[in-house]
Amino acid sequence: MLDGLSMDQLRTFIAAADEGSFSAAGRKLRRAQSVVSHTLANLELQVGLALFDRSGRYPQLTEAGQALLEQAREAANSMDAFKARARMLAGGLEAELAVAVDVMFPIATLTDAVKAFHHQFPATPLRLYVEAMGAVVQPLLDGRCRIAVIGSLPDIPSACASDYLTGVPSVIVAAPGHPLANAKRALTRAEINKHVQLVLTDRSTLTAGREFGVMSQQVWRLADLGAKHAFLRAGLGWGSMPLHMVEQDLADGRLVRLSLRAHPLLGTAFSMHAIWLKDQPPGPAGRWFVDRLKSE
Repeated sequence: MLDGLSMDQLRTFIAAADEGSFSAAGRKLRRAQSVVSHTLANLELQVGLALFDRSGRYPQLTEAGQALLEQAREAANSMDAFKARARMLAGGLEAELAVAVDVMFPIATLTDAVKAFHHQFPATPLRLYVEAMGAVVQPLLDGRCRIAVIGSLPDIPSACASDYLTGVPSVIVAAPGHPLANAKRALTRAEINKHVQLVLTDRSTLTAGREFGVMSQQVWRLADLGAKHAFLRAGLGWGSMPLHMVEQDLADGRLVRLSLRAHPLLGTAFSMHAIWLKDQPPGPAGRWFVDRLKSE
C-alpha cells in the first residue's frame, strides 16, 4: 500500500496541518473540501495510521501525524529541488562545473567568485584544479574540466577560445640576506648566473623542452608555488612571484625586490585568460563564473 503514496497526498497532508482545517487547506490548494478529505482518508488508509483526530471542531494532528509531518515536508522539498534541477539542466545548465585555475591567479579573488557562485548556483557542484603552466590546460584538453584560467603559460592552444580576465602583477624577489639583495641597480645576466634561480615547473608534458623566464644556469625547479615562496624567504635562491603573494613580505622586509637588466620583462605581470574548447563553450554556470572573475 505504501508504494502507492503520491506527492499530491503529501502536499495535501502538509497543507491541512499548516492551515488548521480541511476547508482552509482546500482554499490554499484550490480544491473542494471534499477532495481534501477524500485524499487524506486515502493517505491514512495507505499508511495504516490516523493522521488527524477529527473528534473536535477542527482536525488535530495525532501523535503519528506529528511524527510523519516533518518527513512529508522533506519529501516535498526534495521533489521541488528535483524539479528545479531538471528544469535547469533542460535549459542547458551544467550538471557540474569543473575549472582549472592557474596558481598565479589571486586566491582572494577566486574565493570571492566561488562564494558568489555557490550562492547563485547552490545545486551545481564546483570542482577546482589549481595548477601551473601546462598542467592548467591539460585537464581542459583531457575533458576533465570545462574552463581553464591560464596565466603562467603564455600560449593559448589553437583549439581554444579565450576571454581576457585581468593582469596579475609579478615581481622578482630574494631574501634580504641573499647576495643579490645588496645590488642598488639593475642586475646583469653575468651577475644572476652565479646564483640559484627558483622556477615553477610544469606537472604536465605540454611544455616539455621549453623554458619560460629561466635566466640562470643554476635552476631549482619546484612544482608548488607555496614551496617556492618558502624557499625564497629562506634565502635559497631568487625568482619571480605574483605581487599579491609577497606584498606583505616586501612591506615587512622579509623579501626585497630585484631589478634585472638582462630581462626587463621578467617580473612585470601575468596576463590571465579564461579559455575553453571552441566546440564546447561554457554553459550558463560557466559563463557566469567567467564573468564574475572578470568583474572581481
